[in-house]
Amino acid sequence: MHFTTGIMKTISSVVEHYIKKKPFLQSALAQGIINLTSLSRIVKPEIEAELGKDIRNGAIVMALKRLSDDLEFRATHKIIKVLKNIGEITVRSSLTDFTFLLSDSLLENQRLLLKEVNKDKDVFYTSSRGVNESNIVVSNSLDKTVETLFEGERCTQKAENLSSITVKLPSENVTVPGIYYFIFQRLAWEGIVLYEVISTTNEFTILVDDEHVDIAFKTIKDLKTL
Repeated sequence: MHFTTGIMKTISSVVEHYIKKKPFLQSALAQGIINLTSLSRIVKPEIEAELGKDIRNGAIVMALKRLSDDLEFRATHKIIKVLKNIGEITVRSSLTDFTFLLSDSLLENQRLLLKEVNKDKDVFYTSSRGVNESNIVVSNSLDKTVETLFEGERCTQKAENLSSITVKLPSENVTVPGIYYFIFQRLAWEGIVLYEVISTTNEFTILVDDEHVDIAFKTIKDLKTL
């Protein structure tokens, strides 16, 4: 009996891992619109290959039923409903990310930088402030301006050749837990490194390498079709 329980746990973990890689299946399971017996036959070869042994269809059906009853999968259905209503996705390239340690003069230097930013409405600028450091992201045409104005500050990082992707989210995003986890999980699966994540109530901006911006954009855009 202990031996059988151990096998079932293994089947459950492998089936769960398989389904979690296919968010459209998560949604369909949550809605109860999939025939579990038919699905078990489809996934059986991959599950058996992963476990290295023959598995009964009934064991896979049981694992799928547990998943479909799981609260996480019900929550996934709510998340997908929100993501289907993602709004405008805006991409900007040729950006530089500066990180400075906080100081008494930092805000004044940022004020001077904003004066320069306001002279050209086409340049990109965003800033965030943490407990110990402040971050400034600008179009690379402003690199020299930042370096001059912040010459007396301590710069701990300068990352160049970055792109930003700004995503407009529907207002329901603040009432459904797991939205950001769902998005960032899929970006991580694609091997995309996020230099910065900057958010407001109904939109967020990520900063990635220029070379990864196409796949990052596609990954986010594809969420609308889950």
